[in-house]
Amino acid sequence: MAVFKTQKIQSIIVFIITLIVILWIFQDTILKISFFPNNTEKLINDSEELSNDPYLEKIQNFIIKEYSKDQVLLHIIEADTYKSYKNSPVQLEMVKVKTFNKNLKENLVITSNFALGFKSGQISLIGEVRIESKNGLSHLLETESLNVFTNDDLIKSTKDVKYLGENATIFAQGMEMNTDSEIILLNGNVRIYQDSGPIINTANLLINYTGGEKRYQSKEETVYLSKDNTVTSEKGIDADMSKNLIKLIGKIEIIGVPKSKMECRDLLIDQSNDGEIYKCKGPVNYHSAIMNIKSNKMYYDAIEKKLELMNRVLAVYE
Repeated sequence: MAVFKTQKIQSIIVFIITLIVILWIFQDTILKISFFPNNTEKLINDSEELSNDPYLEKIQNFIIKEYSKDQVLLHIIEADTYKSYKNSPVQLEMVKVKTFNKNLKENLVITSNFALGFKSGQISLIGEVRIESKNGLSHLLETESLNVFTNDDLIKSTKDVKYLGENATIFAQGMEMNTDSEIILLNGNVRIYQDSGPIINTANLLINYTGGEKRYQSKEETVYLSKDNTVTSEKGIDADMSKNLIKLIGKIEIIGVPKSKMECRDLLIDQSNDGEIYKCKGPVNYHSAIMNIKSNKMYYDAIEKKLELMNRVLAVYE
C-alpha cells in the first residue's frame, strides 16, 4: 500500500510540474486569449459612447435610383459606403450622383469624397466636388455644402465656395447651377485670383461655358487690380478666358498709369502672350500733375509702361 501511495504522489507531482511548464511556455498565448476579447469589447463600447448616434445600417457598394412623382428618373446615387442613422442624415463615402433630363439623358455627374442624404431627397456634397457636364466640361470646387435638389433640377450652395476656374482661383459666397445648363452663378462678393497675378473683385459672376466658350460675366461694379494699376469699371466685366481678353464695361477709371489717372469707356485688357495691354476706342481723358490730354483712342502697355494717345489728341499743359 505504501508503494501505491508513493506512486500516486509522484504522479501528482509530475502532473503539476508538467502543467507549470505548459503554462510557462504558452503564457503569451493564454494572456492574449484572456485579455484581447475584453479589450476589443472595451474599444467597441468606448466608440459607441463617443458616438451619440451610432449608425443603424452599413452598406458597401451602395446604389439607389430616385424618381419623381411621375416616375421620371431624377438621379442615380452611388457610394462606396452607406451609413444610416436614426436621428441624423444618411452618410455617403466616395459618392457619385448622376442627374438626368426629362428625356432620360444624362446631364451631370457629380463626385465627392463625402455627402449627406436627407429624407426630403436633398443630397449635400461636402469638401472637394467635381461636376462633369454632358459636353465633357469639368468644374472643380470646394465648399462646406453643395446641395443637389430632387424637384427643381438645381445645384446650389449657400456656403463659401472656392472654384478652380480658367487659369484662376475664384472665391464666392455661394453658387447655383441648373443641371441642364453650362452656366454657373457664383453669388455675392466674388474675388478672382488669376494665375498671372492680377486680382478681380466683382459680384454675382456668371461662368458661362455655353457653346464651348469660357466667359466670366457680371453686371456689377468691378475692380481690376494689377501690380501697378487699379482699374474700376462701373457696369461690370465680360471676359473671354480662353483668349485671355478682359472687357471692363461702362465708365472706366485707371489709377496708377505713371503718376496719373485716366478715364475712358469700355476698356479691353489683353493678357495674351503673358502681356497686359489696355485698349480703348472711346473718348479718353488723361490727367497728370502737369497736363490734361484728351483723345479718341488709347493704347497702354502696363508691363513696359508705354502709353499712346491717338486720334484727335488735345493737350492742355498746366
